[in-house]
Amino acid sequence: IFCIRIGVLFKINNDILKLCVVHGELKKMGIVEKYFEKLLWGSRLMVLAAVISSMLLSLLLFVITAVDVAGLLAHAPDYFSASGEDRRLLKIEMVAHTVGAIDGFLLATILLIFSLGLYELFISDIDEAKESGQSSKVLVINSLDDLKAKLAKVILMILVVTFFEVSLSMSFTGALDLLYFSLGILMVSLALYFGSKAKH
Repeated sequence: IFCIRIGVLFKINNDILKLCVVHGELKKMGIVEKYFEKLLWGSRLMVLAAVISSMLLSLLLFVITAVDVAGLLAHAPDYFSASGEDRRLLKIEMVAHTVGAIDGFLLATILLIFSLGLYELFISDIDEAKESGQSSKVLVINSLDDLKAKLAKVILMILVVTFFEVSLSMSFTGALDLLYFSLGILMVSLALYFGSKAKH
């Protein structure tokens, strides 16, 4: 009987020891898991590289396009002093440069929205944007779908402006060219129509 009791006590102690070992391993795994999850959550800060890069590219495009606009304004007197065919060619060229400037500003806007959207999605909310009733509709991003929707609208406008810019320099040699141009206008119109329907 004494030996049986000793055996039972030894078995109980052995079970307790195993439970302590298992508990220790689980505790150790919990610590590793905690630090690993902390590392994973901190890795979102890598998005800051894309945020800063997009912001700098946006600033660069704004500056480049503004310089182009300044150059265009500087050549405005040439249009008023020209006459006849020269004035017509200058007008086409100035309109083309104006459309190109719009294109540049739109692309810079895309980069700005992309930068702010990534920051809000992965880093933190922009309190100033949420408190401002004017910019919140454009710059506050609540999900990736919001970001994609805002970018898609600006990209569509860039495509429309680019089509208009290219059409200014087109030369029509036959009825087929006019037909292709008309189909292009139809496609652009449909894109704008379905883009506006998507808002609703």
